[in-house]
Amino acid sequence: MSLAAPTTPDLHADDVAALERLRGVYGRLRRELARVIIGQEATIERLTVCLFARGHALLMGVPGLAKTLLVGKLAECVSLRFSRIQFTPDLMPMDITGTDILQETADGRREFHFVPGPVFANIVLADEINRAPPKTQAAMLEAMQEHKVTVVGKTSRLEPPFFVLATQNPVEQEGTYPLPEAQLDRFMFLIELDYPAEDEEVAIARTTTGEPPPELDHVLTAAEIIDYQNLVRRVPVPDHIYHFAARLVRKTRPKGDAAPEWLKPLVSWGAGPRAVQNLILGAKARAALSGSYMVRLEDVEAVAAPVLTHRIITTFAAQAEGIDAKQIVGRLVKETVAEQA
Repeated sequence: MSLAAPTTPDLHADDVAALERLRGVYGRLRRELARVIIGQEATIERLTVCLFARGHALLMGVPGLAKTLLVGKLAECVSLRFSRIQFTPDLMPMDITGTDILQETADGRREFHFVPGPVFANIVLADEINRAPPKTQAAMLEAMQEHKVTVVGKTSRLEPPFFVLATQNPVEQEGTYPLPEAQLDRFMFLIELDYPAEDEEVAIARTTTGEPPPELDHVLTAAEIIDYQNLVRRVPVPDHIYHFAARLVRKTRPKGDAAPEWLKPLVSWGAGPRAVQNLILGAKARAALSGSYMVRLEDVEAVAAPVLTHRIITTFAAQAEGIDAKQIVGRLVKETVAEQA
């Protein structure tokens, strides 16, 4: 069904046509991934939202839920340079960023030459990122936030688009440790994967125990992704949506005046200003992927859980009662939507 023409002067006619193309591209991308990935529609949507919003995503789930396969196939569809880093306790920063090595030139002189590490790619899969030591985490922080790396005092820029997809096993698994809050805040989304339904599990068994998986068609180029990322930034946002996002985030802070009384004993630390930015950017990307000419309240509602869940630190009292951050976010969203109405 065709959408009505926009009434806002903020969106140019060329942008309207580009949004229609983006919606078609997103449909083709989902169809391609569905040839290999069984189910996980919500996960694919959230990964795509992150990609076009220039964010990074943290995928969390038990081993065997096709997290690594999904990221690899996404890179295959979008024709980007892809690298995979297996995080281990002995991984050093230079294993990620690269290092200078001494080489002999043709005239017999010796010079240092920088050999780029696996972070110099468009899509970087950081597998089991919560197994890495602090120094390695710090190297990833700079790359994710600044889109550059510094080695032996020299700074090198990372070529856009740059998209980090990290997988994390639950911290209850042996040999894993929770990521520091500063690192978690760099991820736009926390995407939690659950076990598949029975019919999906049967389909997985059928497709993975027969012929090799098919090669997927290329849907997007790097230049097209950058253009669509710029387009997402131009999607208009009504003023009441900005205020809604700010109120929602402010309610997560237990020491603030906006926090409801029921939340204060359950939360020790709330979300920071970056959460408001990510709510708006995620809502813009979701609206654009659906072909909408303006951000709607439902777009913010849809991205609230993946944006806020990993930014809320619960208290021991909440953990003792079996209340997690996702439940808290769900209640806050319902209350804030009711107030908006």
